[in-house]
Amino acid sequence: MTTPGQQTDRKLEQTILALLDSRAPGATICPSDAARAVHEGRDDGWRALMEPARRAARRLMAAGEVEITQGGHRVDPDRARGPLRIRRVHGVHGVHEEG
Repeated sequence: MTTPGQQTDRKLEQTILALLDSRAPGATICPSDAARAVHEGRDDGWRALMEPARRAARRLMAAGEVEITQGGHRVDPDRARGPLRIRRVHGVHGVHEEG
């Protein structure tokens, strides 16, 4: 059984990947894009999802799916300060093929 927090974490991961897949290769998104897409409401409650969205991006980075950037350069998200962006790892886009 999954907790609501685990469900939100998984939804954020899926949303990050879906948002990136809907953009051109090499394009980036902000963690707030995922937080806003997952938030169910019209208020600013999405802000409470910002840190969970950043954590979701870190998990996806650890899995080799995305990289986290700042100023166009890959960064260690645990050391970076300020706005971060998320992009697909070069060559990873959409559905994976097994071969």
